Formats: sequence, structure tokens, C-alpha cells
Amino acid sequence: MIRYMGTRNKDGAAVYVFIVNGMQKEVREHALKQHPGCYEALPASVKAQIAANRDWLSRL
Repeated sequence: MIRYMGTRNKDGAAVYVFIVNGMQKEVREHALKQHPGCYEALPASVKAQIAANRDWLSRL
């Protein structure tokens, strides 16, 4: 079971906090694909923010 708990700013980067099988796990945005189920557990507003970040980076 994966549950989204919130977002923290750590060293200037967004870190997403999850509870995975009863243990807390912090995942950076670029590592979400390495942790199965974490991206799917995010709310729509956070997914929209990630999409906006990726769009902004692609324009650099």
C-alpha cells in the first residue's frame, strides 16, 4: 500500500513523502519512475505541477 503524505523542499528540490508498506519514503521528482506506484498515488494537483515543471525545463 502506498499513501501520499505531502511535499517537502529539501536543498531547493521538491521531495515527495510517501508511506510505503508502513515505512516513510522520500522520493525526489526525477526518481518517481524508479519507485513503482508512487507517481500513481500523487493527487492530480501535484501531477499538474510536475507536468508544468517538465514543460518549463523543456523550453530551456
